[in-house]
Amino acid sequence: MTGLPLILVFVLSVVAMILAISKLKIHPFLSIMSISLIFGLIGGIPLVNQVEDGAVVQDGIATVIGAGFSSTFTSIGIVIILGALIGSILEATGAAFKLADLVIKLVGQKRPALAMELMGWVVSIPVFCDSGFVILNPIRKALVKRTGTSSVAATVALSAGLYASHVFIPPTPGPIAAANTLGIGNNLLLVMGMGVLVSIPALTGAYIFAKYIGKKVQSKEDIDIQEVSQTYEEIVAEYGKLPSGFLALSPIIVPIVLMGLGSVASMAKWTGIFADFCTFLGTPIIALAVGTIFAILLMATTKKMDKFYKVTDETLKVVGPILFVTAAGGVLGRVIASTDIVPFITAQADVFKNIGIFFPFLLAAILKSAQGSSTVALTTTAGILAPLMDALGLGSPVMAALTVMAIGAGAMTVSHANDSYFWVVTNFGSLTPEQGYKTQTMATLVEGLCAIAGIFILSLFLR
Repeated sequence: MTGLPLILVFVLSVVAMILAISKLKIHPFLSIMSISLIFGLIGGIPLVNQVEDGAVVQDGIATVIGAGFSSTFTSIGIVIILGALIGSILEATGAAFKLADLVIKLVGQKRPALAMELMGWVVSIPVFCDSGFVILNPIRKALVKRTGTSSVAATVALSAGLYASHVFIPPTPGPIAAANTLGIGNNLLLVMGMGVLVSIPALTGAYIFAKYIGKKVQSKEDIDIQEVSQTYEEIVAEYGKLPSGFLALSPIIVPIVLMGLGSVASMAKWTGIFADFCTFLGTPIIALAVGTIFAILLMATTKKMDKFYKVTDETLKVVGPILFVTAAGGVLGRVIASTDIVPFITAQADVFKNIGIFFPFLLAAILKSAQGSSTVALTTTAGILAPLMDALGLGSPVMAALTVMAIGAGAMTVSHANDSYFWVVTNFGSLTPEQGYKTQTMATLVEGLCAIAGIFILSLFLR
């Protein structure tokens, strides 16, 4: 099956998956895996590997599902485990409460959601948003307890802040790849500056939505906090003396610095042993492993090493379901990519030529919603657009940079069940899948629309 019938089947599949999770209360893992299998078979993926002259020319449905599952574990599995362990240690040692105090002093106790949004925006410039949310989540939880603000508002604000820099600002891989494909890879400073500008309307819209939805939706975390009769100060007193700000911050800052250093080494095209060492340390798995070592040192200095085994064991129990649901989302993405959806969209590109700067946004939004990965949406859309830039009137360096931004805005619209970030935010934010659609999915819609509105306004003045 191909063409519009396949698009219709995909839309119906997404609707069925959402209904199965939210209305029928079928576990997300089973819902996503079932829909992936059914859609893959309807979409034309064969039952078994197709072989010609001794070589596999098309993978069978079982191979596609296995590849999607394993690739997700390879890319983000260990990152989630190490990030969650760092977060658990920060909570167990009281370091998360220390960091919450530092944030409050910088931004003010009356603006905790804004504090989380800005913190996420800065952190996600060198760090993937998935990893950033896991790393910063303990601070968010502590800040919620410290200020009594809505957990949902803080979750949405943090997610939005991380997402903005993830799709707009190099050295995150997606914007870099898109810029290179569109011919402005040597002018990343322009892309970074444009990313900062475009982030303003995106963050503003997301912050307003976070404040609004925080009054409408109540997470399990909000309910648990309301049931706790202890004050913040009483909770902190149970930890004894809190660690210093430097020690509390080190498990978070060190991985960020290492990943940033790795990105700089790649962007500056360093060579030699030092460059290899920077790239090695900047790999997310290695950077978070180093952060975990600093977290263990934090436990040792606060004399809580006797709790280390228990903290690790409880972390793995919590992370397990998140990993499996996230991997199921990876399966759906791989199944969709193995059908004819992307070639069909590419073949229809001429229809959208008159849309101008909105064409990159719409194309990236379709790809994002279809297969889940923002990075894949960014790189794929850039590849489709590369030969069309002049025809679309987007050939100048400034317009090419704005095109990267438009692709980025589309690549965040929207985050739903086939996106690993959706499950990271909903699970760590103590949200049900249904609440995730009302918060994370809607927040990314608002953020993407505000971003493309800002991009369109800039395109009227910049050429």
